[in-house]
Amino acid sequence: MFNTVYDVIVVGGGHAGSEAAAAAANMGSKTLLITMNLQNIAQMSCNPAMGGIAKGQIVREIDALGGYSGIVSDTSAIQFKMLNKSKGPAMWSPRVQSDRMRFAEDWRLMLEGTENLDFYQEMVSGLIVENNKVAGVKTSLGLEIRSKSVVLTNGTFLNGLIHIGDKNFGGGRAGEKAATGITEQLVGFGFESGRMKTGTPPRVDGRSLDFSKMTEQPGDENPEKFSYLDVTKPLTKQRSCYLTYTSSEVHDLLREGFDRSPMFNGRIKSLGPRYCPSIEDKINRFADKDRHQLFVEPEGWNTVEMYINGFSTSLPEDVQFKALSSVAGFEKVKFFRPGYAIEYDYFPPTQLQHTLETKLVEGLYFAGQINGTTGYEEAASQGLMAGINAALKVQERDPFILTRSEAYIGVLIDDLITKGTEEPYRMFTSRAEYRTLLRQDNADFRLTPKSFELGLASEKRMRRMEDKQTKSEAFVKFFADTSVKHEEINPILEAKDSALMKQSDKMQKIFSRPNISIDDMRQVASVESYIQEHDLDNEIIEQAEIQIKYSGYIEKEKNNADKLNRLENIKIPKNFDYSNLKSMSLEAREKLNKIQPVTISQASRISGVSPSDVSVLLVYMGR
Repeated sequence: MFNTVYDVIVVGGGHAGSEAAAAAANMGSKTLLITMNLQNIAQMSCNPAMGGIAKGQIVREIDALGGYSGIVSDTSAIQFKMLNKSKGPAMWSPRVQSDRMRFAEDWRLMLEGTENLDFYQEMVSGLIVENNKVAGVKTSLGLEIRSKSVVLTNGTFLNGLIHIGDKNFGGGRAGEKAATGITEQLVGFGFESGRMKTGTPPRVDGRSLDFSKMTEQPGDENPEKFSYLDVTKPLTKQRSCYLTYTSSEVHDLLREGFDRSPMFNGRIKSLGPRYCPSIEDKINRFADKDRHQLFVEPEGWNTVEMYINGFSTSLPEDVQFKALSSVAGFEKVKFFRPGYAIEYDYFPPTQLQHTLETKLVEGLYFAGQINGTTGYEEAASQGLMAGINAALKVQERDPFILTRSEAYIGVLIDDLITKGTEEPYRMFTSRAEYRTLLRQDNADFRLTPKSFELGLASEKRMRRMEDKQTKSEAFVKFFADTSVKHEEINPILEAKDSALMKQSDKMQKIFSRPNISIDDMRQVASVESYIQEHDLDNEIIEQAEIQIKYSGYIEKEKNNADKLNRLENIKIPKNFDYSNLKSMSLEAREKLNKIQPVTISQASRISGVSPSDVSVLLVYMGR
């Protein structure tokens, strides 16, 4: 049946698997995506949204690299918001509310339109490994499918166990069976595994809700989009979300079910996401708060199903229903499906290289929740990188690794393999020490040239990026070179309570003032004329504004990155034995021997390795 020896087999069709399959196939590798249910490719298992704080930057980076998540997020969006717009541009984070069914359909159609990509529906029960090198997969029906590399993106399916109150049953998602066999085999190969937990809230019938008792949350007045390509357009109409709150009464009703809660009676032993806790965890940990926000999010353009963001729970169904019925606007609520928690296997990511290839089995890559992460965006970015590197390895080309100063994706992967994680990892802007450089607006400048070199980003994408860069730089130069008369600019400055000018000056100097925006500058005739004459779009105008207003911060961060990147260039020999470095702390030697960092810079980021330990290493390396 399968006579082909594939270059890359991707196991699992979630966000990580979809990006991995697309990347490998688009790089010319003969690729097979094998998943338990082809109807659920790129399923939004939890909230119907993409992006958000730091996650939006990741989606932009995936798009800049030639991945599909940004395009699909645009084509299936029902609302767009740029979060944190009141803060500096390093914090701006795009987010879309998605049509859940259209999102999965668009992903499926894009994958079906991708050359070199085959599909097969079945459960993978094991790997074929020969001489510590992966050689294919085995299915539950006994098929053996050969390949030169395998990317595992199993999500929450590895020995998944679903909890609702005092009931539990095997499953990878509600209504879908768990995947078995792979964990046990990997442990037999010497891999360390663990258990993690995540959860989801109830879905309810929007026709049963009273939205007049809630606060409407509309999208942006002038919505943007995710993809840098012109194949997608900003929304012209949007659906609103709604905000309501729990209360002391709701909390008391939830507490009545604590004795039947698997979180509190010991049935769930694994750790859940710290930054997305269940409602019972919130009222237990923050007992002093008498209310918590609940966001009521539509599941699509036309469906009445609503997602209750903030009410993730594994309490019994009757407790969920009774408590939610006491929330303002939910008095007559009808459930579509209850919330639940799910426990699943993961593999501590310190067992991986920066390429996401495992250290124990050559040609085997892990991406997504199998690595202990949470979130569609984190999973998709790992899938993209694993797919790229699996293809490169088969093609006998150099690996593709992003550093911490190049991308949030670089921060994410470096955090995982250097520090590991004992709880579901979520990306935040605070995790990136170079976040002024890693903005959502410049992901194409940072990453598209790299992807184009790989053969992943198309020539059209590359030319579009170059055009944007050329026009942005020219617009910045226009402000630096062009003067404005004081009599023309002073009325604008006066309206903004900004100090008046006594003589003509360069426009860049005025534009650099914190309270002067591009809208103010466009009131100067020569500025608006330049924009119209050169047909500048909002992306180019925004890029120029950021470069002018934040040039000092950007330059300072570039210098800091350059200094620290020098340590990235000091390589450590492969399989280096730290046991003999007696002047180094015992903890440092143990951690370094376990993780085997590739560079001095990576070694310095390992928990338990002090600056003095790094100094010992530098001396030993002759630096």
